[in-house]
Order: sequence, then C-alpha cells, then structure tokens
Amino acid sequence: MAFTPKLTYKGRPLVRCGNEIYYGSLSDPYVVFMQVLTTKEENGITVADKLHVILMSTDSTKPLPERVVKQSSKTGLYTALEVGGMWLERALKEAPAAKK
Repeated sequence: MAFTPKLTYKGRPLVRCGNEIYYGSLSDPYVVFMQVLTTKEENGITVADKLHVILMSTDSTKPLPERVVKQSSKTGLYTALEVGGMWLERALKEAPAAKK
C-alpha cells in the first residue's frame, strides 16, 4: 500500500518529525530539509521562528556533504517553505527524469 501524506503544501508532501521538516517526495531527485532552530509563542501557540533550509539530493550513493545543493537560514515557516519550494521546483525542472 502506497504512503499517502496527511499534510501537503502546493501538492507536495510535508512531513514533520520533532524539529525537522521534510518537503517533497523521496522518490524525486531532490527534497527540501528544514531544521527548526528557534520557536516563539504567538497567541499561546508555539510556532517555528528561525529555520535552516537545505535543498538536498536524494541520491543515497553520494556522501551527505555532497548531497547539499543550497542552504540558507530564514525567519518564519512560510518564508522557509516559499524559498525551499522555489528551489525544489527549479531543481526538479532542471533534473533528468525522476527515478522510479
């Protein structure tokens, strides 16, 4: 049975585990990894404040440092998702056919 994500953003899976957020499908050549660096309280709710955004290759034959394509720190989850999404879309358009 295929995995169906409960949360998506712009049609791509969005998965959070603790302070790590993955955006995109691991079956694609690239995925965005976001690490929550700090949080803040807004109206009694804890929200992500500063995030480290990394566009990385899903090619498991490469060592981890070589998988990193782009990285940046952003303030606000929405800003991080927008930047990561822009990077991901561009990388997927330029990549050879996605692995199946």
